[in-house]
Amino acid sequence: QVQLVESGGGLVQAGGSLRLSCVRSGGTLSPYAMAWFRQAPGKEREFAAAITWSGGLALYADSVKGRFTISRDNAKNTVDLQMNSLKPEDTAVYYCAGQAKARGTLKGSSWYDYWGQGTQVTVSS
Repeated sequence: QVQLVESGGGLVQAGGSLRLSCVRSGGTLSPYAMAWFRQAPGKEREFAAAITWSGGLALYADSVKGRFTISRDNAKNTVDLQMNSLKPEDTAVYYCAGQAKARGTLKGSSWYDYWGQGTQVTVSS
């Protein structure tokens, strides 16, 4: 029933910025947390950032800390990922994910219940 739709991906030069957005719809209850994961060709899906829905507490992977900022608007049911100082290594398909209730960890992809279709981010050198 819950649907997540990402947007904002594209091509950007190294050192540039990009802002991704995720819209949540169809749910009757608020999630415990929302997150962004990314997956490059031939690589495992990896955690990028997460935020709790009620308190707005954020968690970041070491690889993006200081460069990416996750935020949410509870009233609009949106989650954004502001990406600055982008590197070619950031090139991947970025997925929005939702955790229905507190369980497991915020970093593990297996603990999320809902996923978007993904949006491509390509960083050129």
